[in-house]
Amino acid sequence: MLELKNITYQPQTGEKNVLDNINLKINENEIILICGKSGSGKTTLLEIISGLTDPQRGRIVWKNQEVNSRKRRWLCGLVFQFPERFFLGATIGKELKFGYKSIKDIKIKNVLNKVGLSKINLTTSPEKLSGGQQRRLAVAVQLLRNPNIILLDEPTAGLDWSMKNDVKDLILRLRSENSIIVVTHEPELFQGLKYRKFLLTAGKLKILGG
Repeated sequence: MLELKNITYQPQTGEKNVLDNINLKINENEIILICGKSGSGKTTLLEIISGLTDPQRGRIVWKNQEVNSRKRRWLCGLVFQFPERFFLGATIGKELKFGYKSIKDIKIKNVLNKVGLSKINLTTSPEKLSGGQQRRLAVAVQLLRNPNIILLDEPTAGLDWSMKNDVKDLILRLRSENSIIVVTHEPELFQGLKYRKFLLTAGKLKILGG
């Protein structure tokens, strides 16, 4: 279980706290939706959870032990909004192997199967995939790191309705092994999933039910 305790963050260029004493418990194999207007701090919250940013105040605890940013980067896999913009490999195979001196083909095969890309041609360029497939590939890249928590920043942004359903199906696949936090402005798309829903507004995180 990951727990945020009184997390507070104010950007250097801002006059107010974007996050103000945020408290949240993320249980194992749980889905959490975080909604809020643009600029409300949703992405900042994901960056803090994932270890890319540190809060000015507050603590983050994993299984009753406080964890620093480096440890959080190991615990979490963050998939940014429009992750296809960050692909570096010329092919899908190279994208999956990027950053590894060696990685077993069976591990790649298992991860691709988990995200529903088992029949994909590894010599294909990531740019030639559909939007939904690109999101799945971005998740596969993170799963190779064996994270405990998957963080998805607006995973349905820019996708048509059929591809948005693909994202919902992907989350269902992942929840058996990972906790999942989804930042979204389209919570209605996730109806039918069992989740807890929160609203981030004026720096506060308010539970909305689920």
